[in-house]
Amino acid sequence: MLAFTVVGSFWLEIFLKVGVMRRIKRALLAILPTATIFLIWDYYAVTSRHWFFDEQQVVGIFGPAGVPLEEFLFFLVVPLAALMTIEAVRRVKPLWTYGDEQ
Repeated sequence: MLAFTVVGSFWLEIFLKVGVMRRIKRALLAILPTATIFLIWDYYAVTSRHWFFDEQQVVGIFGPAGVPLEEFLFFLVVPLAALMTIEAVRRVKPLWTYGDEQ
């Protein structure tokens, strides 16, 4: 699913030149605080045995407390894809930007 997300939205960076990757520090400053909270939540849930990750459904690389690589990537790739999509809409539909009253 992460690969589909990358294919489905990262092309916007190349063809529409949305500029998210040029401002990667800014994007990461927006993404990492929330990603950290959710990764701590995952860590707590796994160590408390509220849930688990099926080893048959992941690539097999695990971080702290058995949180798989895919979970770390999810909290990075999906928000980047969302930012690229938002910026693409702003580029294609400039009248949809905030503050335009008509």
